[in-house]
Amino acid sequence: MAVLVTGGAGYIGSHMVWALVDRGEDVVVLDSLRTGFRWAVAPEATFVQGDIADDALLDELMARHAVDAVIHFAGSIIVPESVADPLAYYLNNTVKSRALIAAAVRNGVRNFVFSSTAAVYGDPERIPVSEDEPLKPLSPYGTSKLMTEMMLADVAKAHDFRYAALRYFNVAGADPRGRTGQSTKGATHLIKVACETALGDRPEIQVFGTDYDTPDGTGVRDYIHVSDLIAAHALALDHLRAGNPSLVANCGYAKGFSVLEVLKSVERVAGVTLPVRYAPRRPGDSPKVVAQSDRVRETLGWTPQWDDLDTIVGHALAWERHLKTRNQI
Repeated sequence: MAVLVTGGAGYIGSHMVWALVDRGEDVVVLDSLRTGFRWAVAPEATFVQGDIADDALLDELMARHAVDAVIHFAGSIIVPESVADPLAYYLNNTVKSRALIAAAVRNGVRNFVFSSTAAVYGDPERIPVSEDEPLKPLSPYGTSKLMTEMMLADVAKAHDFRYAALRYFNVAGADPRGRTGQSTKGATHLIKVACETALGDRPEIQVFGTDYDTPDGTGVRDYIHVSDLIAAHALALDHLRAGNPSLVANCGYAKGFSVLEVLKSVERVAGVTLPVRYAPRRPGDSPKVVAQSDRVRETLGWTPQWDDLDTIVGHALAWERHLKTRNQI
C-alpha cells in the first residue's frame, strides 16, 4: 500500500511527505513543480512530475504503487489572485480536483484527505467558528475549495469512499528539524513575509487594513504550526483507514493574533524593528477568523505541540536563514 501525495513538493505537502516517510509509509509524490521544489521532497519518497488532471498518469501511479490513500494538497492559494483571475482557480482547485477524485474512485482508492481552508466561512457570524457555521466564502479561492468539499461529500454517498476535509486556518512555521519550510518566492503568508523583512530580503512589510472591528484595527487570524497541521493529517489518514466515517474538521488553535501582534513577535524573536507601511484592505479578506477546534481534538485525539506564536516565528525565521545560506551555494 502507498499514499499518493499531490503537491508534495510544496510548503505543506513536503512536510506531509517527511512525516509519512518518518513513520515508514510508502509515499508517491505527484507535483507539477510550478510552485514546488524537487529538493524539498524526502529522498525516500517516489517523485513524479506531472499534473493531477492527467488521467492516464493517475491510473498508472495508483495501480503500480497499490495506492490506498490520497492526500491532496495541490492547488492555488492566494486570495487576491483568485479575485483577479477566478477561472484559473476554478480550473486548478476544482476541475482538477474532480479529475483526481474520479481517478481515486476508478482505481478503488477509498481514503482521501483534502486540504481545505477556513476561507469557506468567509466573514463568520460567530467567533470562534465551528464546522457547522454557514459557508459563505468571500473569494473564488474559498469557493473553489468549498466546491471540492461538496464533490467529496457526494462521491462518499455514491461509492465505497471516505474523506477527511481539513479546513486550515493560517499555516506558518517550518519543520522543527530544519528539513523543509515555506520556500516560495513572493509568498504572501504574513509570518514568512515578516521574517523575510526582518532579514533584509524585503524593504518593508505592508499591513492591509487598520480599520477592522478588532482590538488594534488589524485582521485577526488563528496561526497553526505546519507540523501540528501535518499531525492532524496523519491522524485523519489513520481514522479513514480504520473504516471510520468521513470527517470535516477545522485545524487551528482556537486563539487568534492580530497582524500587529504577529509583527511584534517577529521583532521580538529576530531582535529587529520592522519597517511597516499601512495600506487599504485587500478584497476577499475577513476581519477575524479563529477556529473552534473541538472536533479535530475529540474525533482524532489531536493535541498540538507547537502552539506558541514565538515558537512558530522562531522556526519560520530559522528556515529563512537556511534559505539564504542555500541560495548562496
